[in-house]
Amino acid sequence: MRLARFKTEQGHQIFASHAGGWIPLSGIEGFETPARITDLLDDARRRELVALLQSLPPAEPAGIRLDGAATIVDDGDIWGAGLNYKGHSADLNAQQPASGPGSYLRPGNCLIGNGEDIELPSQSKRVTAEAELGLIIGTECKNVRRDEWRSVIAGVTAVLDMTAEDVIRENPRYIPWAKGFDTFCSVGPQFVTLDEFDDSALASIRVSTIRNGEVVSSALVSDMKYDLGYLVEYFTAGRTLAAGTVICTGTPGAAVISPGDSIQSVVEGVGTLTHNVR
Repeated sequence: MRLARFKTEQGHQIFASHAGGWIPLSGIEGFETPARITDLLDDARRRELVALLQSLPPAEPAGIRLDGAATIVDDGDIWGAGLNYKGHSADLNAQQPASGPGSYLRPGNCLIGNGEDIELPSQSKRVTAEAELGLIIGTECKNVRRDEWRSVIAGVTAVLDMTAEDVIRENPRYIPWAKGFDTFCSVGPQFVTLDEFDDSALASIRVSTIRNGEVVSSALVSDMKYDLGYLVEYFTAGRTLAAGTVICTGTPGAAVISPGDSIQSVVEGVGTLTHNVR
């Protein structure tokens, strides 16, 4: 199942992709009110919605375009894994950490919707953009074992992550500050439930950072140093993660961005985020 959140005259509404079209949940009995995808992350709720969608006739095209989608998250933390691909380690001339991924926690107010502009802050002279696969926590959890990671992940999405790279080159301790500027993250434009991917399909997903139509970096999820199960175990160890929390799983490589650029995060089979830079 695929979900997206759009701004309408009635405010933000959730739409579900069904048989080639998009259906507003406001028209489905029992699902009239949710405006947040996090309201639908509970496993029983998701299963109920899937069953209802399967009983409906094919959707008529509704003129809905994912390039106008809002970010799919509006609560929960945003955790990130750093240097999880060799390509990104090379970008920073850094060794991949041996005892676990680099990590950071970023503020939610840096989020923007798909298609909105990225604003370069005056506090940095070198900002990079990085495509990533995002995992969405579906149920409150803590101390999840590596081989049970699927039990707490509701689905996947695309992420575009910006970094004031000159800041962290000066001092790696500044990572949260360097990633917390306004407009420095987008998550979406759609949420794809995990049942659409078995482990082999997940490992075969290609993640690409594209600047002005040219691929800057690209790699398969299987190229991660720390796999998805490891990351879920790592980030839930000793701490409670709420439903709606995003785990950004690392980037194959970063693109330096400048005013006038167009930057994309392409996660094949999941979604594409596109933003202009100013």
